Amino acid sequence: MQFEILYRPAHSLARVQLQPGEAVVAESGAMVGMSTNVQMQTQAGSVMSGLKRLFGSESFFRNTFSVQQGAGEVLLAHALCGDMAVLDMTPQGYYVQSSSFIASSANVELDTRLGGFKTFFAGEGLFVLHAISPGPGQLLVGAFGGIQELVCDGNLVIDTGHLVAWDTSLQYSVGKSASGWVGSWLSGEGLVCHFTGQGRIWIQSRNPAEYGGIMGRLLPPRER
Repeated sequence: MQFEILYRPAHSLARVQLQPGEAVVAESGAMVGMSTNVQMQTQAGSVMSGLKRLFGSESFFRNTFSVQQGAGEVLLAHALCGDMAVLDMTPQGYYVQSSSFIASSANVELDTRLGGFKTFFAGEGLFVLHAISPGPGQLLVGAFGGIQELVCDGNLVIDTGHLVAWDTSLQYSVGKSASGWVGSWLSGEGLVCHFTGQGRIWIQSRNPAEYGGIMGRLLPPRER
């Protein structure tokens, strides 16, 4: 299986080339198009996993695309305008901001982890996804805006609204951006994620929640 990202960085589209016996699992609604020899199967998790995905801003359903005869391809897109990145799976896996997951190899398992109770109030989602695989695999993530890879070597602080994914080798905790809640609120930064250890972090250049808030204030009021 091979991922190719087109039209980056503003309006990225992922082309997934599948060989016989290969499959890609994508978030519901991510498919743009596919070859006629590609079959799609929709699967729902257990009741508990479905509820976790719902609260983690993820769909209850995920679609598996597999090629039937010869080679085929699937086109995938993120719900927001921005770049995509393909992450090669590591033995430890990744943590992924729930809304950033687009697709993965069929052997990648996704579990939902509690990302910190305070993140709920920041509107960034209560859960993050833990992606692991027993062997080689790939993970496709999307961003709002551009994607930048950072290297944490000790300590690093990232606004929660700009997180896409990070290595599980990093320890993280969610807290205030300033010394007090009032200062954090007045600064406009809200909550941040404190990382410690050594590993990589992928961030997005735009904050979807802040963008939505600004655009919402510019829209005319609804008529009742």
